[in-house]
Amino acid sequence: MSTTTEPSTRTATGPGLSTGTLIAGLLAVCLAQIGLAIPATLNGLFQSDLHPVGSQLTWISDAFLLPVAVLELTFGLLGDLFGRKRLLVGGAALLAVGEVVSATSSGIHQLWTGQALAGLGAAALFPTSLAILAAGTTSPAQRARVIALWAALLSAGGFIAPLLGGVTATYGSWRWSFVVVAVVAVASVAVSALFAVNSSASEGRSLDIAGQLTIGLGLFALLYAIIQGPTDGWASPTIVIAFVLAAVFLGAFVLAEKHAKSPLLRLDLFGNRAFAVASVVAVVGMFAFLGTAYSVSIRLGPVQDQAPMRTALAFVLLNGMTLVMLPLTERLLRTVAPGLLLGAGLLLIAVGDYWAATLPITDTAFTSLVLPLGLVGLGFAITVSSITATAVNTVPTHLAGMASATTNLLRDFGFTLGPAIIGAVALSRAAGSFSASLHDSALPQALKGAGTAVLEEGGPLAVNGASAASPKLADLHPLAMEALGHGYSIGFVVCGSAALFSALLALIALRGHKASPS
Repeated sequence: MSTTTEPSTRTATGPGLSTGTLIAGLLAVCLAQIGLAIPATLNGLFQSDLHPVGSQLTWISDAFLLPVAVLELTFGLLGDLFGRKRLLVGGAALLAVGEVVSATSSGIHQLWTGQALAGLGAAALFPTSLAILAAGTTSPAQRARVIALWAALLSAGGFIAPLLGGVTATYGSWRWSFVVVAVVAVASVAVSALFAVNSSASEGRSLDIAGQLTIGLGLFALLYAIIQGPTDGWASPTIVIAFVLAAVFLGAFVLAEKHAKSPLLRLDLFGNRAFAVASVVAVVGMFAFLGTAYSVSIRLGPVQDQAPMRTALAFVLLNGMTLVMLPLTERLLRTVAPGLLLGAGLLLIAVGDYWAATLPITDTAFTSLVLPLGLVGLGFAITVSSITATAVNTVPTHLAGMASATTNLLRDFGFTLGPAIIGAVALSRAAGSFSASLHDSALPQALKGAGTAVLEEGGPLAVNGASAASPKLADLHPLAMEALGHGYSIGFVVCGSAALFSALLALIALRGHKASPS
Protein backbone atom coordinates (compact mmCIF):
# COMPACT_ATOMS: atom_id res chain seq x y z
CA MET A 1 0.00 0.00 0.00
CA SER A 2 1.37 3.42 -0.90
CA THR A 3 0.55 6.04 1.66
CA THR A 4 1.92 9.50 2.13
CA THR A 5 2.00 11.13 5.52
CA GLU A 6 3.01 14.46 6.90
CA PRO A 7 4.96 14.08 10.14
CA SER A 8 3.90 17.49 11.35
CA THR A 9 0.26 16.43 11.38
CA ARG A 10 0.63 13.08 13.10
CA THR A 11 -1.03 12.73 16.48
CA ALA A 12 -1.43 10.14 19.22
CA THR A 13 -4.14 8.57 17.14
CA GLY A 14 -1.33 6.78 15.38
CA PRO A 15 1.97 7.49 13.65
CA GLY A 16 0.44 6.83 10.24
CA LEU A 17 -2.82 8.71 10.65
CA SER A 18 -2.83 12.50 10.47
CA THR A 19 -5.30 14.70 12.32
CA GLY A 20 -6.58 16.10 9.02
CA THR A 21 -7.23 12.64 7.60
CA LEU A 22 -9.01 11.55 10.77
CA ILE A 23 -11.32 14.58 10.74
CA ALA A 24 -11.98 14.30 7.00
CA GLY A 25 -12.81 10.60 7.17
CA LEU A 26 -15.10 10.95 10.17
CA LEU A 27 -16.91 13.96 8.70
CA ALA A 28 -17.37 12.11 5.41
CA VAL A 29 -19.01 9.04 6.95
CA CYS A 30 -21.20 11.21 9.18
CA LEU A 31 -22.32 13.19 6.13
CA ALA A 32 -23.07 10.03 4.14
CA GLN A 33 -25.17 8.62 6.99
CA ILE A 34 -27.06 11.92 7.41
CA GLY A 35 -27.95 11.78 3.74
CA LEU A 36 -29.03 8.15 4.06
CA ALA A 37 -31.20 8.70 7.15
CA ILE A 38 -32.84 12.05 6.39
CA PRO A 39 -35.75 10.77 4.20
CA ALA A 40 -37.05 8.41 6.92
CA THR A 41 -37.78 11.34 9.24
CA LEU A 42 -39.78 13.09 6.56
CA ASN A 43 -41.97 10.23 5.31
CA GLY A 44 -45.10 11.74 6.84
CA LEU A 45 -44.45 15.09 5.17
CA PHE A 46 -43.70 13.46 1.82
CA GLN A 47 -47.00 11.60 2.08
CA SER A 48 -49.03 14.75 2.80
CA ASP A 49 -47.17 17.08 0.40
CA LEU A 50 -46.25 14.93 -2.63
CA HIS A 51 -48.98 12.26 -2.26
CA PRO A 52 -46.94 9.20 -3.27
CA VAL A 53 -48.93 6.06 -4.06
CA GLY A 54 -48.10 2.36 -3.85
CA SER A 55 -44.37 1.81 -3.50
CA GLN A 56 -43.43 5.42 -4.34
CA LEU A 57 -42.80 6.30 -0.69
CA THR A 58 -40.44 3.34 -0.29
CA TRP A 59 -38.55 4.41 -3.42
CA ILE A 60 -37.65 7.77 -1.83
CA SER A 61 -35.43 5.99 0.70
CA ASP A 62 -34.27 3.31 -1.71
CA ALA A 63 -33.42 5.78 -4.48
CA PHE A 64 -30.57 6.80 -2.15
CA LEU A 65 -29.77 3.34 -0.88
CA LEU A 66 -29.74 1.56 -4.24
CA PRO A 67 -26.63 3.22 -5.73
CA VAL A 68 -24.93 2.87 -2.35
CA ALA A 69 -25.50 -0.88 -2.32
CA VAL A 70 -24.72 -1.37 -6.01
CA LEU A 71 -21.57 0.75 -6.34
CA GLU A 72 -19.68 0.55 -3.05
CA LEU A 73 -17.39 -2.23 -4.26
CA THR A 74 -16.57 -0.24 -7.36
CA PHE A 75 -15.79 2.91 -5.41
CA GLY A 76 -13.67 0.91 -2.96
CA LEU A 77 -11.57 -0.27 -5.91
CA LEU A 78 -11.39 3.20 -7.48
CA GLY A 79 -10.12 4.59 -4.20
CA ASP A 80 -7.43 1.90 -4.06
CA LEU A 81 -6.37 2.66 -7.64
CA PHE A 82 -6.58 6.43 -7.93
CA GLY A 83 -6.40 7.70 -4.37
CA ARG A 84 -8.95 7.88 -1.59
CA LYS A 85 -8.71 11.63 -1.09
CA ARG A 86 -10.13 12.22 -4.57
CA LEU A 87 -13.15 10.08 -3.77
CA LEU A 88 -13.76 11.85 -0.47
CA VAL A 89 -13.84 15.17 -2.30
CA GLY A 90 -15.82 13.97 -5.32
CA GLY A 91 -18.32 11.94 -3.30
CA ALA A 92 -19.16 14.85 -1.01
CA ALA A 93 -19.53 17.19 -4.00
CA LEU A 94 -21.92 14.80 -5.76
CA LEU A 95 -23.95 14.37 -2.56
CA ALA A 96 -24.26 18.16 -2.32
CA VAL A 97 -25.62 18.35 -5.88
CA GLY A 98 -28.15 15.60 -5.19
CA GLU A 99 -29.44 17.32 -2.06
CA VAL A 100 -29.93 20.59 -3.95
CA VAL A 101 -31.93 18.73 -6.62
CA SER A 102 -34.03 17.14 -3.83
CA ALA A 103 -34.60 20.47 -2.08
CA THR A 104 -36.01 22.01 -5.27
CA SER A 105 -38.25 19.04 -6.13
CA SER A 106 -41.59 19.86 -7.70
CA GLY A 107 -42.71 16.24 -7.60
CA ILE A 108 -41.87 12.72 -6.56
CA HIS A 109 -39.77 11.91 -9.64
CA GLN A 110 -37.38 14.84 -9.15
CA LEU A 111 -37.01 13.84 -5.51
CA TRP A 112 -36.06 10.34 -6.63
CA THR A 113 -33.46 11.80 -9.00
CA GLY A 114 -31.94 13.99 -6.32
CA GLN A 115 -31.74 11.13 -3.84
CA ALA A 116 -30.16 8.85 -6.44
CA LEU A 117 -27.44 11.46 -7.12
CA ALA A 118 -26.85 11.90 -3.40
CA GLY A 119 -26.68 8.13 -3.05
CA LEU A 120 -23.94 7.99 -5.68
CA GLY A 121 -21.91 10.39 -3.60
CA ALA A 122 -22.51 8.40 -0.43
CA ALA A 123 -21.47 5.21 -2.26
CA ALA A 124 -18.02 6.77 -2.61
CA LEU A 125 -17.88 8.11 0.94
CA PHE A 126 -18.81 5.00 2.95
CA PRO A 127 -15.98 2.64 1.87
CA THR A 128 -13.43 5.38 1.23
CA SER A 129 -13.79 6.97 4.66
CA LEU A 130 -13.13 3.65 6.41
CA ALA A 131 -10.31 2.65 4.06
CA ILE A 132 -8.42 5.95 4.37
CA LEU A 133 -8.59 5.69 8.17
CA ALA A 134 -7.67 1.99 8.32
CA ALA A 135 -4.74 2.60 5.97
CA GLY A 136 -3.11 4.89 8.53
CA THR A 137 -3.32 2.52 11.48
CA THR A 138 -0.35 0.48 12.61
CA SER A 139 -1.68 -1.91 15.27
CA PRO A 140 -4.83 -3.92 16.03
CA ALA A 141 -5.56 -1.79 19.11
CA GLN A 142 -5.23 1.41 17.12
CA ARG A 143 -7.40 0.04 14.35
CA ALA A 144 -10.07 -0.98 16.89
CA ARG A 145 -10.03 2.59 18.24
CA VAL A 146 -10.40 4.11 14.77
CA ILE A 147 -13.14 1.66 13.76
CA ALA A 148 -15.05 2.50 16.95
CA LEU A 149 -14.74 6.21 16.12
CA TRP A 150 -15.84 5.60 12.53
CA ALA A 151 -18.87 3.58 13.70
CA ALA A 152 -19.72 6.26 16.26
CA LEU A 153 -19.74 8.99 13.60
CA LEU A 154 -21.76 6.71 11.33
CA SER A 155 -24.33 6.42 14.09
CA ALA A 156 -24.09 10.13 14.90
CA GLY A 157 -25.22 10.85 11.36
CA GLY A 158 -28.13 8.53 11.99
CA PHE A 159 -29.51 10.65 14.83
CA ILE A 160 -28.37 14.08 13.56
CA ALA A 161 -30.47 13.49 10.45
CA PRO A 162 -33.85 13.09 12.19
CA LEU A 163 -33.12 15.97 14.56
CA LEU A 164 -32.30 18.08 11.54
CA GLY A 165 -35.44 16.89 9.77
CA GLY A 166 -37.59 17.49 12.83
CA VAL A 167 -36.34 21.03 13.43
CA THR A 168 -36.48 22.17 9.81
CA ALA A 169 -39.88 20.60 9.21
CA THR A 170 -41.29 22.12 12.40
CA TYR A 171 -40.00 25.63 11.77
CA GLY A 172 -39.77 25.70 8.01
CA SER A 173 -40.11 22.97 5.36
CA TRP A 174 -38.79 19.50 4.64
CA ARG A 175 -36.87 21.13 1.75
CA TRP A 176 -34.61 22.94 4.21
CA SER A 177 -33.41 19.59 5.54
CA PHE A 178 -31.83 18.86 2.18
CA VAL A 179 -30.38 22.39 1.98
CA VAL A 180 -28.61 21.94 5.32
CA VAL A 181 -27.21 18.56 4.24
CA ALA A 182 -25.89 20.20 1.06
CA VAL A 183 -24.09 22.82 3.18
CA VAL A 184 -22.51 20.08 5.33
CA ALA A 185 -21.43 18.32 2.12
CA VAL A 186 -19.69 21.47 0.87
CA ALA A 187 -17.88 21.71 4.22
CA SER A 188 -16.79 18.07 3.84
CA VAL A 189 -15.42 18.83 0.37
CA ALA A 190 -13.34 21.67 1.80
CA VAL A 191 -12.00 19.69 4.77
CA SER A 192 -11.03 16.68 2.63
CA ALA A 193 -9.43 18.83 -0.08
CA LEU A 194 -7.40 20.91 2.37
CA PHE A 195 -6.44 18.50 5.14
CA ALA A 196 -6.79 14.81 4.18
CA VAL A 197 -3.61 12.90 3.37
CA ASN A 198 -4.02 10.70 0.32
CA SER A 199 -3.54 6.95 0.34
CA SER A 200 -3.98 4.17 -2.20
CA ALA A 201 -3.28 0.48 -2.75
CA SER A 202 -2.90 0.13 -6.49
CA GLU A 203 -0.31 -2.67 -6.54
CA GLY A 204 -1.67 -5.61 -8.50
CA ARG A 205 -5.15 -4.11 -8.91
CA SER A 206 -7.01 -2.96 -12.02
CA LEU A 207 -10.55 -2.22 -13.09
CA ASP A 208 -12.76 -5.31 -13.21
CA ILE A 209 -15.36 -4.28 -15.79
CA ALA A 210 -17.16 -7.65 -15.90
CA GLY A 211 -17.42 -7.77 -12.12
CA GLN A 212 -18.67 -4.20 -11.88
CA LEU A 213 -21.37 -4.70 -14.52
CA THR A 214 -22.65 -8.04 -13.22
CA ILE A 215 -22.81 -7.07 -9.54
CA GLY A 216 -24.44 -3.75 -10.39
CA LEU A 217 -27.10 -5.23 -12.67
CA GLY A 218 -27.71 -8.18 -10.35
CA LEU A 219 -28.29 -6.10 -7.24
CA PHE A 220 -30.43 -3.57 -9.11
CA ALA A 221 -32.67 -6.29 -10.54
CA LEU A 222 -33.04 -7.97 -7.14
CA LEU A 223 -33.91 -4.77 -5.28
CA TYR A 224 -36.29 -3.62 -8.02
CA ALA A 225 -38.19 -6.90 -7.76
CA ILE A 226 -38.43 -6.71 -3.96
CA ILE A 227 -39.58 -3.08 -3.92
CA GLN A 228 -42.06 -3.30 -6.80
CA GLY A 229 -43.39 -6.76 -5.99
CA PRO A 230 -46.29 -5.62 -3.77
CA THR A 231 -47.37 -2.98 -6.30
CA ASP A 232 -47.01 -4.93 -9.55
CA GLY A 233 -47.82 -8.36 -8.10
CA TRP A 234 -45.25 -11.02 -7.24
CA ALA A 235 -46.33 -13.18 -10.18
CA SER A 236 -46.34 -10.34 -12.72
CA PRO A 237 -43.98 -10.79 -15.71
CA THR A 238 -41.78 -7.81 -14.82
CA ILE A 239 -41.16 -9.03 -11.28
CA VAL A 240 -40.50 -12.63 -12.32
CA ILE A 241 -38.11 -11.44 -15.03
CA ALA A 242 -36.35 -9.15 -12.53
CA PHE A 243 -35.77 -12.06 -10.11
CA VAL A 244 -34.48 -14.26 -12.96
CA LEU A 245 -32.12 -11.50 -14.15
CA ALA A 246 -30.89 -11.02 -10.59
CA ALA A 247 -30.02 -14.72 -10.30
CA VAL A 248 -28.32 -14.73 -13.71
CA PHE A 249 -26.23 -11.61 -13.13
CA LEU A 250 -25.21 -12.52 -9.58
CA GLY A 251 -24.21 -15.98 -10.80
CA ALA A 252 -22.24 -14.34 -13.61
CA PHE A 253 -20.55 -12.10 -11.03
CA VAL A 254 -19.28 -15.13 -9.10
CA LEU A 255 -17.93 -16.67 -12.32
CA ALA A 256 -16.35 -13.38 -13.40
CA GLU A 257 -14.58 -12.96 -10.06
CA LYS A 258 -13.22 -16.50 -10.16
CA HIS A 259 -11.49 -15.82 -13.48
CA ALA A 260 -10.56 -12.14 -13.10
CA LYS A 261 -6.86 -11.29 -12.85
CA SER A 262 -7.69 -8.42 -10.50
CA PRO A 263 -11.12 -9.19 -9.04
CA LEU A 264 -13.43 -6.53 -7.68
CA LEU A 265 -14.04 -8.91 -4.78
CA ARG A 266 -11.66 -11.69 -3.87
CA LEU A 267 -13.97 -14.61 -3.20
CA ASP A 268 -11.28 -16.34 -1.16
CA LEU A 269 -11.92 -13.73 1.54
CA PHE A 270 -15.07 -15.69 2.33
CA GLY A 271 -12.92 -18.73 3.06
CA ASN A 272 -12.14 -16.99 6.34
CA ARG A 273 -14.96 -18.05 8.65
CA ALA A 274 -15.00 -14.82 10.66
CA PHE A 275 -15.18 -12.69 7.51
CA ALA A 276 -17.90 -14.89 5.99
CA VAL A 277 -20.04 -14.83 9.14
CA ALA A 278 -19.58 -11.07 9.51
CA SER A 279 -20.70 -10.71 5.90
CA VAL A 280 -23.92 -12.66 6.45
CA VAL A 281 -24.62 -10.82 9.69
CA ALA A 282 -23.94 -7.49 7.97
CA VAL A 283 -26.78 -8.18 5.54
CA VAL A 284 -29.33 -9.84 7.83
CA GLY A 285 -28.56 -7.89 11.00
CA MET A 286 -28.52 -4.49 9.31
CA PHE A 287 -31.73 -5.38 7.47
CA ALA A 288 -33.26 -5.91 10.92
CA PHE A 289 -32.03 -2.55 12.17
CA LEU A 290 -33.08 -0.35 9.25
CA GLY A 291 -36.30 -2.30 8.83
CA THR A 292 -37.02 -1.35 12.45
CA ALA A 293 -36.16 2.29 11.80
CA TYR A 294 -38.38 2.34 8.71
CA SER A 295 -41.28 0.77 10.61
CA VAL A 296 -40.94 3.37 13.35
CA SER A 297 -40.87 6.23 10.84
CA ILE A 298 -44.05 4.99 9.14
CA ARG A 299 -45.80 4.32 12.46
CA LEU A 300 -45.12 7.80 13.82
CA GLY A 301 -45.39 9.70 10.52
CA PRO A 302 -47.92 8.62 7.87
CA VAL A 303 -49.96 6.34 10.19
CA GLN A 304 -50.22 8.26 13.48
CA ASP A 305 -49.50 11.69 11.93
CA GLN A 306 -47.27 12.71 14.82
CA ALA A 307 -44.96 15.74 14.69
CA PRO A 308 -41.59 15.24 12.94
CA MET A 309 -39.79 15.90 16.23
CA ARG A 310 -41.35 12.72 17.65
CA THR A 311 -39.73 10.73 14.84
CA ALA A 312 -36.49 12.61 15.46
CA LEU A 313 -36.47 11.59 19.13
CA ALA A 314 -37.15 7.98 18.18
CA PHE A 315 -34.13 7.99 15.88
CA VAL A 316 -31.99 9.48 18.62
CA LEU A 317 -32.84 6.41 20.69
CA LEU A 318 -31.99 4.13 17.77
CA ASN A 319 -28.69 5.78 16.81
CA GLY A 320 -27.49 7.85 19.74
CA MET A 321 -26.34 4.91 21.84
CA THR A 322 -23.29 4.41 19.64
CA LEU A 323 -21.75 7.72 20.67
CA VAL A 324 -22.65 7.26 24.33
CA MET A 325 -21.10 3.80 24.35
CA LEU A 326 -17.96 4.74 22.38
CA PRO A 327 -15.42 4.22 25.23
CA LEU A 328 -17.01 0.91 26.21
CA THR A 329 -17.33 -0.27 22.60
CA GLU A 330 -13.65 0.38 21.95
CA ARG A 331 -12.69 -1.74 24.96
CA LEU A 332 -15.12 -4.51 24.07
CA LEU A 333 -13.69 -4.75 20.54
CA ARG A 334 -10.28 -5.51 22.04
CA THR A 335 -11.29 -7.79 24.90
CA VAL A 336 -14.46 -9.72 24.03
CA ALA A 337 -14.69 -12.56 21.52
CA PRO A 338 -16.30 -11.38 18.25
CA GLY A 339 -19.04 -14.03 18.28
CA LEU A 340 -20.13 -13.16 21.80
CA LEU A 341 -20.14 -9.43 21.05
CA LEU A 342 -22.08 -9.77 17.81
CA GLY A 343 -24.52 -12.23 19.34
CA ALA A 344 -25.23 -10.02 22.36
CA GLY A 345 -25.88 -6.96 20.22
CA LEU A 346 -28.21 -8.79 17.85
CA LEU A 347 -30.13 -10.40 20.71
CA LEU A 348 -30.82 -6.93 22.12
CA ILE A 349 -32.17 -5.84 18.71
CA ALA A 350 -34.41 -8.93 18.60
CA VAL A 351 -35.86 -8.31 22.06
CA GLY A 352 -36.55 -4.66 21.24
CA ASP A 353 -38.31 -5.58 18.00
CA TYR A 354 -40.51 -8.23 19.56
CA TRP A 355 -41.46 -5.75 22.28
CA ALA A 356 -42.30 -3.04 19.73
CA ALA A 357 -44.54 -5.49 17.86
CA THR A 358 -46.82 -5.73 20.90
CA LEU A 359 -47.59 -1.99 21.03
CA PRO A 360 -51.09 -1.15 19.72
CA ILE A 361 -51.22 1.38 16.90
CA THR A 362 -53.62 3.52 18.93
CA ASP A 363 -50.91 4.03 21.56
CA THR A 364 -49.41 7.41 20.64
CA ALA A 365 -47.47 7.91 23.89
CA PHE A 366 -43.77 8.28 23.14
CA THR A 367 -42.87 6.72 26.49
CA SER A 368 -44.16 3.37 25.23
CA LEU A 369 -41.39 3.34 22.61
CA VAL A 370 -38.51 4.36 24.87
CA LEU A 371 -37.51 0.94 26.22
CA PRO A 372 -37.98 -1.17 23.05
CA LEU A 373 -36.21 1.36 20.84
CA GLY A 374 -33.53 1.85 23.48
CA LEU A 375 -32.79 -1.89 23.35
CA VAL A 376 -32.58 -1.82 19.55
CA GLY A 377 -30.26 1.20 19.70
CA LEU A 378 -28.04 -0.44 22.30
CA GLY A 379 -27.84 -3.59 20.19
CA PHE A 380 -27.00 -1.60 17.08
CA ALA A 381 -24.21 0.27 18.88
CA ILE A 382 -22.55 -3.03 19.73
CA THR A 383 -23.29 -4.76 16.44
CA VAL A 384 -22.22 -2.15 13.87
CA SER A 385 -18.74 -1.75 15.34
CA SER A 386 -18.12 -5.47 15.85
CA ILE A 387 -19.25 -6.37 12.31
CA THR A 388 -16.79 -3.89 10.83
CA ALA A 389 -13.95 -4.86 13.15
CA THR A 390 -14.47 -8.59 12.62
CA ALA A 391 -14.38 -8.21 8.84
CA VAL A 392 -11.55 -5.69 8.46
CA ASN A 393 -9.29 -7.23 11.11
CA THR A 394 -9.33 -10.64 9.41
CA VAL A 395 -7.67 -9.51 6.17
CA PRO A 396 -4.14 -8.30 5.39
CA THR A 397 -3.61 -4.54 5.58
CA HIS A 398 -3.20 -4.19 1.80
CA LEU A 399 -6.75 -5.55 1.39
CA ALA A 400 -8.27 -3.06 3.85
CA GLY A 401 -9.90 -1.12 0.99
CA MET A 402 -11.52 -4.21 -0.47
CA ALA A 403 -12.60 -5.52 2.92
CA SER A 404 -14.06 -2.20 4.02
CA ALA A 405 -15.84 -1.76 0.70
CA THR A 406 -17.26 -5.29 0.92
CA THR A 407 -18.38 -4.81 4.51
CA ASN A 408 -19.98 -1.48 3.65
CA LEU A 409 -21.69 -2.94 0.59
CA LEU A 410 -23.17 -5.82 2.54
CA ARG A 411 -24.21 -3.60 5.44
CA ASP A 412 -25.87 -1.10 3.13
CA PHE A 413 -27.42 -3.87 1.04
CA GLY A 414 -29.01 -4.99 4.30
CA PHE A 415 -30.04 -1.37 4.91
CA THR A 416 -31.62 -1.25 1.44
CA LEU A 417 -33.51 -4.48 2.06
CA GLY A 418 -34.96 -3.02 5.29
CA PRO A 419 -37.43 -0.52 3.78
CA ALA A 420 -37.96 -2.71 0.71
CA ILE A 421 -38.92 -5.94 2.45
CA ILE A 422 -40.66 -4.41 5.46
CA GLY A 423 -42.58 -2.03 3.19
CA ALA A 424 -43.61 -4.97 1.01
CA VAL A 425 -44.64 -7.21 3.91
CA ALA A 426 -46.39 -4.52 5.97
CA LEU A 427 -48.31 -2.90 3.12
CA SER A 428 -49.40 -6.25 1.67
CA ARG A 429 -50.67 -7.35 5.10
CA ALA A 430 -52.30 -3.99 5.72
CA ALA A 431 -54.08 -4.01 2.36
CA GLY A 432 -55.48 -7.50 2.98
CA SER A 433 -56.49 -6.66 6.53
CA PHE A 434 -58.22 -3.42 5.48
CA SER A 435 -60.12 -5.15 2.67
CA ALA A 436 -61.36 -7.86 5.02
CA SER A 437 -62.36 -5.37 7.73
CA LEU A 438 -64.11 -3.15 5.21
CA HIS A 439 -66.02 -6.08 3.76
CA ASP A 440 -67.19 -7.23 7.21
CA SER A 441 -68.09 -3.74 8.46
CA ALA A 442 -71.58 -2.23 8.63
CA LEU A 443 -70.51 0.89 6.74
CA PRO A 444 -72.70 2.16 3.85
CA GLN A 445 -72.04 0.50 0.52
CA ALA A 446 -71.08 3.80 -1.09
CA LEU A 447 -68.40 4.39 1.57
CA LYS A 448 -67.12 0.85 1.11
CA GLY A 449 -66.82 1.50 -2.61
CA ALA A 450 -64.92 4.74 -2.00
CA GLY A 451 -62.57 3.00 0.41
CA THR A 452 -61.90 0.21 -2.07
CA ALA A 453 -61.22 2.72 -4.85
CA VAL A 454 -58.68 4.66 -2.77
CA LEU A 455 -57.03 1.39 -1.68
CA GLU A 456 -56.65 0.20 -5.27
CA GLU A 457 -55.29 3.55 -6.39
CA GLY A 458 -52.85 4.39 -3.60
CA GLY A 459 -52.71 1.56 -1.06
CA PRO A 460 -53.50 1.52 2.68
CA LEU A 461 -51.36 4.57 3.48
CA ALA A 462 -53.41 6.60 1.00
CA VAL A 463 -56.65 5.40 2.63
CA ASN A 464 -55.30 6.37 6.05
CA GLY A 465 -54.30 9.84 4.86
CA ALA A 466 -57.48 10.51 2.89
CA SER A 467 -59.78 9.34 5.68
CA ALA A 468 -57.97 11.53 8.21
CA ALA A 469 -58.26 14.59 5.96
CA SER A 470 -61.81 14.18 4.61
CA PRO A 471 -64.90 14.17 6.90
CA LYS A 472 -66.76 12.13 4.26
CA LEU A 473 -64.25 9.29 4.63
CA ALA A 474 -63.68 9.66 8.40
CA ASP A 475 -65.38 6.35 9.23
CA LEU A 476 -62.70 4.53 7.22
CA HIS A 477 -59.89 5.91 9.38
CA PRO A 478 -60.08 3.45 12.31
CA LEU A 479 -60.11 0.51 9.89
CA ALA A 480 -57.13 1.83 7.91
CA MET A 481 -55.14 2.68 11.02
CA GLU A 482 -55.76 -0.71 12.60
CA ALA A 483 -54.79 -2.48 9.36
CA LEU A 484 -51.55 -0.53 9.11
CA GLY A 485 -50.81 -1.17 12.77
CA HIS A 486 -51.18 -4.90 12.15
CA GLY A 487 -49.00 -4.73 9.03
CA TYR A 488 -46.14 -2.91 10.69
CA SER A 489 -46.35 -5.09 13.81
CA ILE A 490 -45.62 -7.99 11.47
CA GLY A 491 -42.73 -5.89 10.19
CA PHE A 492 -41.27 -5.64 13.69
CA VAL A 493 -41.61 -9.40 14.11
CA VAL A 494 -39.77 -10.01 10.81
CA CYS A 495 -36.96 -7.69 11.92
CA GLY A 496 -36.74 -9.34 15.32
CA SER A 497 -36.58 -12.80 13.76
CA ALA A 498 -33.81 -11.68 11.39
CA ALA A 499 -31.81 -10.30 14.32
CA LEU A 500 -32.35 -13.50 16.32
CA PHE A 501 -31.14 -15.64 13.40
CA SER A 502 -28.03 -13.47 13.03
CA ALA A 503 -27.35 -13.65 16.77
CA LEU A 504 -27.47 -17.45 16.79
CA LEU A 505 -25.26 -17.62 13.70
CA ALA A 506 -22.65 -15.35 15.28
CA LEU A 507 -22.67 -17.17 18.62
CA ILE A 508 -22.32 -20.61 17.01
CA ALA A 509 -20.10 -19.95 13.98
CA LEU A 510 -17.68 -17.55 15.66
CA ARG A 511 -17.26 -19.60 18.82
CA GLY A 512 -13.58 -19.81 19.66
CA HIS A 513 -12.47 -16.75 17.68
CA LYS A 514 -10.46 -14.34 19.82
CA ALA A 515 -10.68 -10.56 20.04
CA SER A 516 -7.89 -8.51 18.52
CA PRO A 517 -5.05 -8.10 20.97
CA SER A 518 -4.50 -4.69 22.43
